[in-house]
Amino acid sequence: MQITPKYKEELVREKLKVAFTYQTYRNEVSEMAANGLSSGFPLTEANADHTRLNDARMRRLDKTIRVPEKIEARFKDFEGDQTWLVITESWCGDSAQSIPAMNKLAALTANIDLKLIYRDTHPELMDAFLTNGARSIPKLIAIDNPSGKILNEWGPRPSTATTMAEIYKAEHGTLTPSFKQDLQVWYNKDKAQTTLLDLAELI
Repeated sequence: MQITPKYKEELVREKLKVAFTYQTYRNEVSEMAANGLSSGFPLTEANADHTRLNDARMRRLDKTIRVPEKIEARFKDFEGDQTWLVITESWCGDSAQSIPAMNKLAALTANIDLKLIYRDTHPELMDAFLTNGARSIPKLIAIDNPSGKILNEWGPRPSTATTMAEIYKAEHGTLTPSFKQDLQVWYNKDKAQTTLLDLAELI
């Protein structure tokens, strides 16, 4: 099947009917973490462990992310009308680091509606928004609500982290557990600031 802009727009319109809020997502991830579960297929012990860790990460970021004044003003003055649809899974470390930042920004304006949807439950949506041929998450799709047009895509990582991953993969062929641990250290030091800067470019 050819993935045309029209196909993407129709698919997104359909999936928005079953997408959910950030608060619903947080509640579901917390419940999964408490019960040793995760979203996605198959359920593995590793994904359950990652879900538990991500619940703690998001809880911390929800409290600690600080939006710079210029970015805050940009979103408060935003006069568009968008929905940000984010493809995710509970076990994804990149999602846990970035989605709380998306929520902080969307909360600054009534003109951005943040919605989330699980990747593995909706593979046809994920396959329409691949990153270099891979089902990488999180993937944010910015939609103009009046027209239904897709304005932008973002993900799976903030710009600096993307560069880090590209350099490492070029040298080593794959992203090792050691790299992923180093990446989480970078996220912790960055405090979502690069993600906030990147997302500000979407409006």
